Amino acid sequence: MGTAAAGGGCGARRWLPWLGLCFWAAGAAAARGADNSEVLPDSIPSAPGTLPHFIEEPEDAYIIKSYPIALRCKARPAMQIFFKCNGEWVHQNEHVSEESLDESSGLKVREVFINVTRQQVEDFHGPEDYWCQCVAWSHLGTSKSRKASVRIAYLRKNFEQDPQGREVPIEGMIVLHCRPPEGVPAAEVEWLKNEEPIDSEQDENIDTRADHNLIIRQARLSDSGNYTCMAANIVAKRRSLSATVVVYVDGSWEVWSEWSVCSPECEHLRIRECTAPPPRNGGKFCEGLSQESENCTDGLCILDKKPLHEIKPQSIENASDIALYSGLGAAVVAVAVLVIGVTLYRRSHSDYGVDVIDSSALTGGFQTFNFKTVRQGNSLLLNPAMQPDLTVSRTYSGPICLQDPLDKELMTESSLFNPLSDIKVKVQSSFMVSLGVSERAEYHGKNHSGTFPHGNNRGFSTIHPRNKTPYIQNLSSLPTRTELRTTGVFGHLGGRLVMPNTGVSLLIPHGAIPEENSWEIYMSINQGEPSLQSDGSEVLLSPEVTCGPPDMLVTTPFALTIPHCADVSSEHWNIHLKKRTQQGKWEEVMSVEDESTSCYCLLDPFACHVLLDSFGTYALTGEPITDCAVKQLKVAVFGCMSCNSLDYNLRVYCVDNTPCAFQEVVSDERHQGGQLLEEPKLLHFKGNTFSLQISVLDIPPFLWRIKPFTACQEVPFSRVWSSNRQPLHCAFSLERYTPTTTQLSCKICIRQLKGHEQILQVQTSILESERETITFFTQEDSTFPAQTGPKAFKIPYSIRQRICATFDTPNAKGKDWQMLAQKNSINRNLSYFATQSSPSAVILNLWEARHQQDGDLDSLACALEEIGRTHSKLSNITESQLEEADFNYSRQNGL
Repeated sequence: MGTAAAGGGCGARRWLPWLGLCFWAAGAAAARGADNSEVLPDSIPSAPGTLPHFIEEPEDAYIIKSYPIALRCKARPAMQIFFKCNGEWVHQNEHVSEESLDESSGLKVREVFINVTRQQVEDFHGPEDYWCQCVAWSHLGTSKSRKASVRIAYLRKNFEQDPQGREVPIEGMIVLHCRPPEGVPAAEVEWLKNEEPIDSEQDENIDTRADHNLIIRQARLSDSGNYTCMAANIVAKRRSLSATVVVYVDGSWEVWSEWSVCSPECEHLRIRECTAPPPRNGGKFCEGLSQESENCTDGLCILDKKPLHEIKPQSIENASDIALYSGLGAAVVAVAVLVIGVTLYRRSHSDYGVDVIDSSALTGGFQTFNFKTVRQGNSLLLNPAMQPDLTVSRTYSGPICLQDPLDKELMTESSLFNPLSDIKVKVQSSFMVSLGVSERAEYHGKNHSGTFPHGNNRGFSTIHPRNKTPYIQNLSSLPTRTELRTTGVFGHLGGRLVMPNTGVSLLIPHGAIPEENSWEIYMSINQGEPSLQSDGSEVLLSPEVTCGPPDMLVTTPFALTIPHCADVSSEHWNIHLKKRTQQGKWEEVMSVEDESTSCYCLLDPFACHVLLDSFGTYALTGEPITDCAVKQLKVAVFGCMSCNSLDYNLRVYCVDNTPCAFQEVVSDERHQGGQLLEEPKLLHFKGNTFSLQISVLDIPPFLWRIKPFTACQEVPFSRVWSSNRQPLHCAFSLERYTPTTTQLSCKICIRQLKGHEQILQVQTSILESERETITFFTQEDSTFPAQTGPKAFKIPYSIRQRICATFDTPNAKGKDWQMLAQKNSINRNLSYFATQSSPSAVILNLWEARHQQDGDLDSLACALEEIGRTHSKLSNITESQLEEADFNYSRQNGL
């Protein structure tokens, strides 16, 4: 069946004849039988009877230097045999023919050969290699031999990649890369250590199969030496530059010795030496102290010329009594002062109005705020007619923008005001605005202690306008969240576990869990304080993701997808995958640019897909290499009515651009009645140490007003760059002139000094009934977080099996798993796949993890189709009739 006929049954689907598969253009696929592939017929019968049978057919050949090669054919019974090269008959004079008789059958045997020169091959310019084919004739018809290709053999001098010297710790992994010179036929590679060949079959610790690379899984001291890559084919041999490998040992401390006898100076010592093992081959010397001393009270210890055990404790008791009585006296005085102060305040029975003068609100950081009495005629007050009865002045210091105001003390009067039932504090300040408290919110003294409750509560804004309960009382009712969590039960068929709206997912491949077994697998995201403490310039780029159970074993790697907020560039970032140990410490698993056979990291623009064989807690960290390293921030603005019906609060967030970070903001705002006022936008924040400015612009002058000096707030660089603790936000409070104003329009500018900026355009109604709702998250296929069996995978199992069977087996034409990886943009650390039992299956698992949202099977089909076009040798035209006609024409013209 021809290709056109076979593909016609696919309809709208994509037909891949070399795989025998039909792909739907968008989504599902169905396997087709392998009998659809076209096969070039061995013979073309012209009449019943015996046709020529080839005893010897031409073989592929290479021309070395300028020596011609000979192509041979032998067939029986055969009247004539002629060669046809590149579709044209070879001249009769160029054939050398011999004829004999087969004694056993009595049939005529004819043998023919021709010479092919280098010039002939060089002069041929066609879509494929130079080829020749034999056509044999008998009385009953013709037969054709196989096509033999003829290529000019060569081996270039320079290696495409020479191995590079390395220094590795003992038991670390060594990967030496070697890309041999271009050549025809492809060069075979051999490795030398100190000029001696390396036999990987006799050393299980060494692997030379992975794409010509040399892999030493666990470095030993004996692996130090000079390594050379040798490339050879039928033309020549080439040597790479030698790479020096040094395996070093870092020193470690012995166990501490026993403590020495207590000396007369009341000290004893212990020591340890750096000999377990000692540093070797340039390894680091031991860190820490080699000698420790402590005070002691036994042995030879002398105090005031007497052994310590002879000193009577009377003096010590006397000193203790003096301290006790002194403390009691001080406490009595303090209580008396406290009682007098409270009594004086009770007699006053006055309401206090407090105004805040912030003369440096534009500078950011920690500013000084002077809380003073309200003076009549003060233009900064919303109600200047209110008169204070008591003069109060206090100075506080605090930041303009707070990450979590619940963890900060409320900057009003101290707990001395608690017993007073009628005290009210009116706050008007940029500091309180940054806490998210409205300028005219009232705080009743007997209902709170003057400080925010501590803990993980996320609330920070005023209450919903319909709720008239004081703000402080509602803080404790907000939920406490330390992690997001989802679970599912999986068996041999595998499946997918998704954390909705977080970008975190887990793919369990088919067959990863043994048959007749099932496990309850869980996945969680830490939303509390991160346990990974950054060192130096290192920053956390992703959430801390835990998957388990930790004692579960899998037979093939699973795929964990973790979102990140780095603007990916190997020139500016050094990104690491880290894992938390059972002791709570974090250890580096690998750098995403490193070579490793234990795990694989594929960094996409917004997520990292990790292939792992053990469960645990993982996170991504980044170390900026240059000032051009960029973190991606998501900026958004929320708004809600204040307790005072004339006020409206705006809260501007700048959080890491990961779905889980923004989901935390959305959850907080839902508890406070906040509404998203504009689609969130992306801001590129450079690691250039310059701060972030947030300002409110273009406020309608006769409808709304904002307090002077609070329209712009500045956040220090370190607060933004390392804002992986809790959502970073700044708050602004706007006041309407009249209650009839229901529409608000303004611009919010978020910009980094000497960096990028974003503009959020606010155009909204402050009334819920008139406000247009903006969706927080798009609907994704996470309505059911746990999907098991075939429905969890985009590639149907039958097609997956056919692809693996095709690509796992090495192929001389290049159709192997390395080509499959290359066509799917997997070009690094291929040694990891070489160690897997089915490299193609692991590559397809990685494809599934990357395409869990779009499921773009069409792109996979295009990749497979391109491989088929490049390497397929199928022909769709039958040439038998044309060949016979051409031969007769040649004989008539004496060719």
